[in-house]
Amino acid sequence: MRNFLLACLIAVLSPAAHAAERVALVIGVADYATIAPLRNTVNDAAALARMLRQIGFEVTTMLDPAGADLRATLDDFAFEAETADLALVYFAGHGVEVQGENFLIPADAAVRSNRDIQAQAVSLDDLLRAVDRARKMRIVILDSCRDNPFGDLIDLSAPIGGGQAGLAPPAPERGTLVAFAARDGQVALDGEDENSPFALALIDRMAQPGLEISLMFRQVRDLVLERTANRQEPHTYGSLSGEPFYLAGPGEADERVRDEDRRIAWASLRPDQELQLAALAEEGDTRSILGLAYMRLNPDADRFDPAAAARLLSRAAEAGSPEAQFELAKLYEAGLGVAQDEARALALYRQAADQEFADALNDLAFMHYQGGLGLPRDPGRALAYFERAAAQRHPQAMFNYAALIDDGLVAGKGPQEAAGYLFGALRSGSEDVLDILSERPTMFKPETRRALQALLSEHEFYGGAIDGEFGPGTQRGLRAAYGLAE
Repeated sequence: MRNFLLACLIAVLSPAAHAAERVALVIGVADYATIAPLRNTVNDAAALARMLRQIGFEVTTMLDPAGADLRATLDDFAFEAETADLALVYFAGHGVEVQGENFLIPADAAVRSNRDIQAQAVSLDDLLRAVDRARKMRIVILDSCRDNPFGDLIDLSAPIGGGQAGLAPPAPERGTLVAFAARDGQVALDGEDENSPFALALIDRMAQPGLEISLMFRQVRDLVLERTANRQEPHTYGSLSGEPFYLAGPGEADERVRDEDRRIAWASLRPDQELQLAALAEEGDTRSILGLAYMRLNPDADRFDPAAAARLLSRAAEAGSPEAQFELAKLYEAGLGVAQDEARALALYRQAADQEFADALNDLAFMHYQGGLGLPRDPGRALAYFERAAAQRHPQAMFNYAALIDDGLVAGKGPQEAAGYLFGALRSGSEDVLDILSERPTMFKPETRRALQALLSEHEFYGGAIDGEFGPGTQRGLRAAYGLAE
């Protein structure tokens, strides 16, 4: 009976319909203890923080922080970001590339060598880790591409890249966007007035309702180029998920852009923005190509054209987009817009899984567990796929892998590991997992339930007995871990 429940859960679990929550950490450093101060960075941070609050962000602001305080706040923010739809970090201040790695300088830094930079500064990787577990979107913005403030004290040469100005090109994980005020290796301007050109452009464009996030960053770029007579070109690195997102929310009469179904949400893009999206797609931007494909997969829209969608997805898939590979696999599996071809579908699922695309990993786990697309039932291989999908924080996979561990089917793992995956599924935002743990906790063994209570207690979500009984106190703890306030 347990296996039947597990199979049903794999098939029906879906990400939570969670209220839009946006959190931001805004950092501005101007008054440095041992190096040249900056004029506008604190002004930029304060102005950006005000704007983000106005459009619905919960904002933590740090002005001229010491290194220890900044690192502690980054740790706190990382935990807070786990239950947010979008997490954003903005840093304005001195930044420097040392041997291919980007470092952001806190106010109390006393630097005489490369080693001092590495010991006292925070790295771009530290900022990326702070946003890494947000549920939908992760953004890091650096307005710190200024001249090296340390002169000859440090060696900026690097085996990869390096240089005397600007920052090194980052390589963020998929689903994360890093925006530089100036392209890697270039220097950003501080501005003649109270704010930098980049900060002013961000404040102007971020506050506009109904402006999709990819188009927003492109408009910021164009605005800075215009205002600096082409002397400064902002640049973005990495890629966001294929879900449309609006930092300032939808515009009037645009509520359908909130729809969880990406086909409906993209089809609701305004005509002028669709033209801009098409221009980006012509430049090879795979996320824009995906958006255009989703529009043509909405059966309720006049532009419904599965064959055109398949052509667009093929183009993005060939460019290496795992989401496009996954969506194209579904078309081949169903025979929608293309001739049905299960072998081609399976190959595309595997291509996406080879890039650790969580949805493809989870679907392949299900296929191997149950048998599908001509695959024989292979629980051992299914376990491996579930584990890989769970490592990508796929909520269904985390739940199902926890259930398999609880059943004693995963060698070397026990109640603590099962509880860890259940806790992760809660934090990642699966409403179905919250409902199951609230209404049917006894589907898990007492040892796993006690281990989950211990995790809730460790994170101060629960203060009762570790007894495996999911009474009112544990129920409150589960909701708190999920991100619901009482």
